[in-house]
Amino acid sequence: MNEHSMLNTGAVDTEEVLPDLINLRTMIVNLQMVGSPGSGDWVLVDTGIGSFEGSIAEAVEKRFGRPPVSIVLTHGHFDHVGNVKELADRWSVPVYAHEIELPYLTGREDYPPGDPSVGGGLMARLAPMYPNRAIDLGSRIHPLPMDGTVPGLPEWRLIPTPGHSPGHISLFRERDRTLIAGDAIITVKQESALAVISQEKELHGPPMYFTPDWDAARESVRRLEALNPALAVTGHGVPMSGEELAVSLKRLARDFDELAVPEQGRYVEENQKQ
Repeated sequence: MNEHSMLNTGAVDTEEVLPDLINLRTMIVNLQMVGSPGSGDWVLVDTGIGSFEGSIAEAVEKRFGRPPVSIVLTHGHFDHVGNVKELADRWSVPVYAHEIELPYLTGREDYPPGDPSVGGGLMARLAPMYPNRAIDLGSRIHPLPMDGTVPGLPEWRLIPTPGHSPGHISLFRERDRTLIAGDAIITVKQESALAVISQEKELHGPPMYFTPDWDAARESVRRLEALNPALAVTGHGVPMSGEELAVSLKRLARDFDELAVPEQGRYVEENQKQ
């Protein structure tokens, strides 16, 4: 991977990971602009924490000069859909998510609340304060195609990666083995405020405090490891690539219960009872 170029757009940090893959960070969570400015359509993946609509739109205008053909959501947690209504309305574009995730995006079902008992730091202890209510995107939201294709991104395919949420997805491009992982894997210890502030790079499973199904999360990590990605862009943390990614992901898939699953917690206990 070439040396990253960093641009500061004010409220969001914009990082060119590849010529057609831009990572934007809204405080503690990432979203991606996927596509080349001078050729064809492009897609926005996730929309970050709320109140960043203007900054994201500014970054989009600077990069592309035109809106995306669609917004694709890896899942519907509050920190990934914070600006989705505003941006979809601003640009008059459809929003896509996995069919299983739609109840949380049409106001029909709330996510389980955050679990502060997983331990690990301040971010985990604050988990009950994080929004878990469903949002309603109305006619803007559509299910992703069942055949694994991604509207507007012909080179990419959908990889089901449930666990962190029931309909969580990742995106993968075979040509250069690039992975957009959402929160199926992340490259920062998200439970720790210190690690989040410093953005210390280290591969982890999904955020412990918001992951209700550890059995599914384990299988999702193994599914991603089998793809042998060369580059991973994640929902939290910084991009990881090459041997560092390969070694870290292999270890995480092999030792998932030891490395990713919390020693205690509401959802750990529920999984053990099943």
